[in-house]
Amino acid sequence: MSECYDAVLFDNDGVLVEPTDTDVLVDAVVESFEAFGVGVDRSLAEETVSNGTVPVETAREHGLDPEALWHQRELRASLAQQAHVREGGKAVYDDVAALDALEVPLSVVSNNQHATIEFLIAYHGLTRFEAAYGRRPTLAGAAARKPEPDYIRRALSDLGAERALYVGDSETDIVAAHRAGIDAAFLRRDHVRDVDLSVDPTFEVPDLRALTERLTAAGRA
Repeated sequence: MSECYDAVLFDNDGVLVEPTDTDVLVDAVVESFEAFGVGVDRSLAEETVSNGTVPVETAREHGLDPEALWHQRELRASLAQQAHVREGGKAVYDDVAALDALEVPLSVVSNNQHATIEFLIAYHGLTRFEAAYGRRPTLAGAAARKPEPDYIRRALSDLGAERALYVGDSETDIVAAHRAGIDAAFLRRDHVRDVDLSVDPTFEVPDLRALTERLTAAGRA
């Protein structure tokens, strides 16, 4: 393992900012169906949010175009999260400031909507990140989410990085990094303290301060 990386990529939710309140996303799913005059059980909306699934079959059962429904869902989910942030939700973790000590390009690669990621970076003034990649509001964009490596590979290409590290807080993040051919650091914050992984990250750290200390020490070695 080499820790002399030429770029470090980060997941967003649960890594840089607090995770989204699940109810915010569930409401967005329910409202997206309502926008087409269809009422759905909240339990179905909860299931799609929990599993990260696209309700294609449910859309078809109600005579809806899945692409149009998903676009509506993504729009509402992004706007709802932005409102939630303005009300004090999804705060930036204090240890994000430690990343200023890293001297390599930093980027955000998230499964959240690209519009949401752009908003969060601008709202919280996260100018240290040179680029951001979130999912496109299309079915194809949803299919490219992690654990698929598509967005990570795009970031690597744009940064011209050859020895990058991806930092995430889920098994999905680790798998996506491995598929992209790069190292993965698992960030074991409190909300994933008891999570058992079935895949091995390159290494684990408890917070971003520890990550920064490890990477800067490797750079001095």
